[in-house]
Amino acid sequence: MSYHYPIGYSYGYFTHILTTMNQHQIIQFSLQLSYDQFLKVYQGVAKNVSVIANDGRRITFPAGNIQPYLTKEGIRGSFEMELTIENKFISIKKTG
Repeated sequence: MSYHYPIGYSYGYFTHILTTMNQHQIIQFSLQLSYDQFLKVYQGVAKNVSVIANDGRRITFPAGNIQPYLTKEGIRGSFEMELTIENKFISIKKTG
């Protein structure tokens, strides 16, 4: 199975595990963004978070999807992103 993800502008480190559960994909990743890096979204410089998966793929998603986890320190931690089989965003939750 092959997936194509567009390239976007952003920062971060992505650890990828893809599984299929109930016709959904779960992508697990770690993200380390400083507050100043995420501020680029508000300045209009960046709209997406784009990170490289362990298998070499670039995964890109709207920065607003991760915004609820923004603190004064930025966004740091482990997350799970749930997508439909058609790669439509469902949710992101922090796991660590």
